[in-house]
Parts: sequence; C-alpha cells; structure tokens
Amino acid sequence: MQTLLKLLGDGRFHSGEELGLVLGISRSAIWKRLQSLESELGISIQSVRGKGYRLAEPLNLIDPQVVAAPWPLDVLFAVDSTNAEVMRRLEAGASTPFAVLAERQTAGRGRRGRPWVSPFGANLYCTLGISVRGGAKELEGLSLVVGLAVARAIQSMGVDGVGLKWPNDILLGGRKLAGILLELTGDPADLCWVAIGIGINVNMRTADSIDQPWTSLCQASGSMVDRNRLLIELNKELDWHLSRHREEGFSASREEWESLHIWQGRQVSLSTAANTVVGRALGIDEQGALRLEVDGVERRYSGGELSLRLSDDT
Repeated sequence: MQTLLKLLGDGRFHSGEELGLVLGISRSAIWKRLQSLESELGISIQSVRGKGYRLAEPLNLIDPQVVAAPWPLDVLFAVDSTNAEVMRRLEAGASTPFAVLAERQTAGRGRRGRPWVSPFGANLYCTLGISVRGGAKELEGLSLVVGLAVARAIQSMGVDGVGLKWPNDILLGGRKLAGILLELTGDPADLCWVAIGIGINVNMRTADSIDQPWTSLCQASGSMVDRNRLLIELNKELDWHLSRHREEGFSASREEWESLHIWQGRQVSLSTAANTVVGRALGIDEQGALRLEVDGVERRYSGGELSLRLSDDT
C-alpha cells in the first residue's frame, strides 16, 4: 500500500493499467487496494473513466532518505502512539537518542489523557527518546524547551504569530497548533529516559472530534506545507535547544521562552486537582514554574495535572 500511495501522492490521475504495471498486479487488484486505502486510512480517492485514479488531495509522505536527522529516525506507516512505541523501545533497552514517526496514529495521546487526532499523512506525529543523566536539574523546564524548539521550527517555515502557552502548547491566532507530551521511565533523581512526544497540525483541514479551537499550518497559509522540510527544521531546533538545556539548564532558555509567551500579563485561570486559581500571568521562573499574581501575591505552580486558560475563556 505504501508504494501505491507514493505513486498517487502527486495528486495527478494515474490509470489502473499504469499502476498495475508498476506494482506487477492486475487492474482489479489495484481497485481492491484503493478501496482498502479509503476504508482503512480515510483517504478520499477520485475515479474518472478514461483518466484513472487520483487522491482528492495531494499527499506529502515522510521520506527518511531526505530528512536530515542527528539521531536514528524510524518512520512507521501506522502505530497506536509514537510515545507508546518509544516507551516500549526504551524499556526494552534501545540506545538513545532515537526518534519514531508515524504517518498515522490509531490511539494518539495528548496531555491529561485526551486523544490526539491523527489522520493519515496530514500532520507530524513524532516522539524522540533521550537519556537524562543530570537528575532533576536536567528535567527542569524540559517541556518548555521542547515547546520553544517547536515554535522556532514553525517560524522557520515563514509562519508569523506563533506563541507559547504554558506548559505544553503552541498556539497560532489563539488556536492550538501543536502540543507536547513528555513521559518518563527510570529514576528521575538519577538516570532516566524520556519520551518527548510532539504533534503538529500541518495539512489537516477538518477534525470534528477536537474539543478546543485549533488550526493547522495549511489553514494558516492557505496551501499545503512540506512535512519533510518542517521535520528537518524540527530536528535541527530540537538538537540545538536540547543541547543548550543539557549544558546550561533551563535558565538559558527562560528569556527566549518568555518572549513568545502569548498570555504574558493576561488574567488566567489555573485548574489544579484541588481547585481553580485566578491571577495575572507574570511569566516563569528559572525552573520553568508558572508565576501568577494572585490577590496581589506572587505564587508559583509546576508539576501535576495543571490546565491553564484565559480567565474570560469559556
């Protein structure tokens, strides 16, 4: 199926005979495979007598041969979750760093147990597995550093107005564009391994099951975005920002992160497991904790299942 998708990826018509010759199968077998692609992957395929078949929209598959990466990179056709796959490999003793990408996730996950909508070939679903040997100091602000790297990669594609929402979201025009999910195994105080999951909405146009305002790079720019080029930029930014974080700690990234903090100075509500706190966002401290002014007093929050919203956001 992957070869067939690559042949159709240009968005042009291809006859059943042409496709059959390339794949060494009959035209009827081509038709059956196209039906399977539609039913299994949700891809819309057009059929016109005398012209052949084409995808309703061009498809830009990830090509590991053209993507420069500073670590081994494995691109899967489909997986339950790239985070789950990386965690399995880490627990099995895989050498780090390494990355796993998928064209489709069948059980993609976001923070707080939310599903991550993962249509085939539309977005980036990527998880990087790393080792952390510096204990708590190296883990401080790690998700914020990753968010900064993602934002810079998106900006390198010519996208303006990208902002960071503490602790794990990247927004564009007030709508969610990308998210981050970190999962750990091992001893956080000593040697541990981290699965850094990154989801970026790239060429997704519709998604009925997302329960919050969202956008994609395609929607923002009005045209398809080259996922391979974005992945190259993402790898470059992750490598640089993670190296700086490992050597200098989060304090080296704090000022840069705050320069993209989209809700700096705004009234926000922070929901914790016990209650909801309303205050003015002052920024973050040198460990990456959120600083809020609550009733004239500065308070700091980090860790746990925290959810941040604008206080007037309903």
